[in-house]
Amino acid sequence: MRFDTPATTNPIDQLKVVGKSTDRIDGPLKTTGAAPYAYEWHDTVPNQAYGYVVGSAIAKGRIASIDLTKAKAAPGVLAIVTAENAGKLGKGDWNTAKLLGGPDIQHYHQAIAVVVAETFEQARAAAQLVRVDYVRAQGAFDLASAKGSAVVPDEAAPDTAVGDFAGAFAASPIRLDATYTTPDQGHAMMEPHASIAVWDADRLTLWTSNQMIAWSTGDMAKTLGIPKENIRLISPFIGGGFGGKLFVRSDAVLAALGARAARRPVKVALARPFMFNNTTHRPATIQRIRIGATRDGKITAIGHESWSGDLPGGGPENAVQQTRLLYAGANRVTATRLAVLDLPEGNAMRAPGEAPGLMALEIAMDEMAERLDLDPVEFRILNDTQVDPENPDRRFSQRQLVECLRIGAERFGWKVRDTQTGPVREGRWLIGAGVAAGFRNNLLTTSAARVRLDHRGVVTVETDMTDIGTGSYTIIAQTAAEMMGVPLNKVVVRLGDSSFPVSSGSGGQWGANNSTAGVYAACVKLREAVAQKLGFNSADAVFEDSNVRLGNRSVSLAEAAGEAGLVAEDAIEYGNLAKQYQQSTFAAHFVEVGVDVATGEIRVRRMLAVCAAGRILNPKSARSQVIGAMTMGVGAALMEELAIDKRLGFFVNHDLAGYEVPVHADIPHQEVIFLDETDSISSPMKAKGVGELGLCGVGAAVANAIYNATGVRVRDYPITLDKLLMGLPAI
Repeated sequence: MRFDTPATTNPIDQLKVVGKSTDRIDGPLKTTGAAPYAYEWHDTVPNQAYGYVVGSAIAKGRIASIDLTKAKAAPGVLAIVTAENAGKLGKGDWNTAKLLGGPDIQHYHQAIAVVVAETFEQARAAAQLVRVDYVRAQGAFDLASAKGSAVVPDEAAPDTAVGDFAGAFAASPIRLDATYTTPDQGHAMMEPHASIAVWDADRLTLWTSNQMIAWSTGDMAKTLGIPKENIRLISPFIGGGFGGKLFVRSDAVLAALGARAARRPVKVALARPFMFNNTTHRPATIQRIRIGATRDGKITAIGHESWSGDLPGGGPENAVQQTRLLYAGANRVTATRLAVLDLPEGNAMRAPGEAPGLMALEIAMDEMAERLDLDPVEFRILNDTQVDPENPDRRFSQRQLVECLRIGAERFGWKVRDTQTGPVREGRWLIGAGVAAGFRNNLLTTSAARVRLDHRGVVTVETDMTDIGTGSYTIIAQTAAEMMGVPLNKVVVRLGDSSFPVSSGSGGQWGANNSTAGVYAACVKLREAVAQKLGFNSADAVFEDSNVRLGNRSVSLAEAAGEAGLVAEDAIEYGNLAKQYQQSTFAAHFVEVGVDVATGEIRVRRMLAVCAAGRILNPKSARSQVIGAMTMGVGAALMEELAIDKRLGFFVNHDLAGYEVPVHADIPHQEVIFLDETDSISSPMKAKGVGELGLCGVGAAVANAIYNATGVRVRDYPITLDKLLMGLPAI
């Protein structure tokens, strides 16, 4: 199905199932432990051996020699694979570093071997016996030091310039020129990277934890040098990813290599300390923001420059992207620079680009509002735009940022906020409130599905879409139920298998809208097949109550399917609407904090998010996504930082004891409001993404609330006690 004209009234608009708050259909499996994650296919794959990964002890250099003698002689050892005996390996399209290193070393904890043994304990013990001599090379590990050598990245969007930024900024009566930093951050998902590999002659089956099945099947084929058709990836349940599982990682490749060498099924899970340095992370940024405005608050010049680092061949953190679209202003520039750093690979983490970009931009907007003596909410509203500021002929398909801000301010009680910093106290607590806008683009991508109708009237959906804890199973079931006129208990959803039609996958908050649109397209085909078999006009046939009806004639879907059943397959493909209209999602985040006047300890007291993100397919799971993202934003603001040993080039706090994330006690009451919005430009579902929007802007709202409470402006995340103490008011 080609989607190239705005959606009109369609069966989804009935909203009998879609749009209802619905319990997740996979919930009972997960809460009872019956849902098998990647490491848990014990009954399906007998006679499993265990692989343990050996990581490089240096960050840059080469292996001079590797001695496996003692490791091979250790009890239970079946095989040891290194770059020397693995055979010729390629490198996938989606990763920067080789997933099996040697002799050259590109980053600390780059995998250099996998030891396969009968038990996990034997594999781990033998891995400690691998002896490696290295030749260490000088590496670059500090973004601030490497900033001067940063260059325009090859793959990034080009620098942008509209109007005369320099002249307009110099002429602006009110100006801001400030620099902000965000640190390296880790995904820290619950389920580790894990895989089980089984070979049948030259065919590989891989149970793994992966967000993008088709991408990863292709990368496995390219890495191993075998046809893509010879690989089957299975990933029906994923215990969180946040972008860290978008791509094949070393666990999958080394499980496959280990299984081939041992001639046994092999399972590999990355130990938690290994995940931080061996896999990917969100790169640190240095961001310079300049804003010029008239005395009445109209932005006349806005500029955003960002520096980040990655391994050679890697890409930047595109932190300037939202600044191109979020606020009006005739004169504008953005620039992105990339430095070479020999740290573990930088790559996608929830809302890449916009999440760290808004952490800077939305503090800058508050700083400008203060200089203008304007309310921060009103300053943002004053500079709203309904068109792409770089291309005014291109309108937004939907843009309700102003509505988000106004409704949020009313619900939060924003008008009673004290505009002066530091005076509101409750005992020893300084109380403050902050606001920030949220923004994330709506991304469209082809997505396919197969739909079956059997003789019992059961509808089965098959697509390689994944569920990373987001509720994909449920919204796909709701879509099929709505389209075919059956209750949810008559829908079976099968996900995460490369033998199914290729979907959008989970990432970039594009999964829900695109994958359900693909199911919609397949169901349209199935409705046509049912109608054709019965001699009905499919355009006039009504599907409801497990029947199909035309005029006075009604036939059950079970009867229509017959013993043989019916099957249909289709994909959603997008035309030029995405070029004609700018498709984005918007939010307003409000946060209240308390700061201890003596210690600087910060307590988030309440949070509100108001989101405009098209049709909300399942308000219950969508709210869950947003409050999870809000929690992640608190972590980004106050805690999360991968601390770098700048001498040796690795992340020191590489476990969940040292890398701090929010826990239940850190998170107070959270409220989420979804605006009643449908976007007919987006897809037949009239939906957009929301899972990353919930994160975008939260960190800045926390930072702005802390400033409102204390009068201390912190521009370097995370906002820790040491950055507040010297500026707190006298006790």
